[in-house]
Amino acid sequence: MDAKVLRRQKIRYNIRKTVSGTAQRPRLSVFRSNAEIYVQLIDDENGVTLAAASSKDKDIKAQKAPKTGLSSLVGKAIATKANALGIQSAVFDRGGYLYHGRVKAVAEGAREGGLKI
Repeated sequence: MDAKVLRRQKIRYNIRKTVSGTAQRPRLSVFRSNAEIYVQLIDDENGVTLAAASSKDKDIKAQKAPKTGLSSLVGKAIATKANALGIQSAVFDRGGYLYHGRVKAVAEGAREGGLKI
């Protein structure tokens, strides 16, 4: 494995030791690939994904915007899905990535959509 990947993995495990989601306050987990970004609302007590959104969703992919702009839209989409489920707040899990750029855009988009992080 690449040294960069191993470093992120260690950071991710340390974050997961402290950050855990419940049904009332799920974990907002972010995965960032080179081209796309994916987010999930996860209830760790039951091991269930409550909602998910990504930059591959048809309505988001149709928008022609830079990757940070699409990430913000993904954040708003997950906040909308959370509101539909009656979830007002979540715990943010940056997944070992720096809180910067696309990861930050997801968090800010979710906040704009009405999710408390």
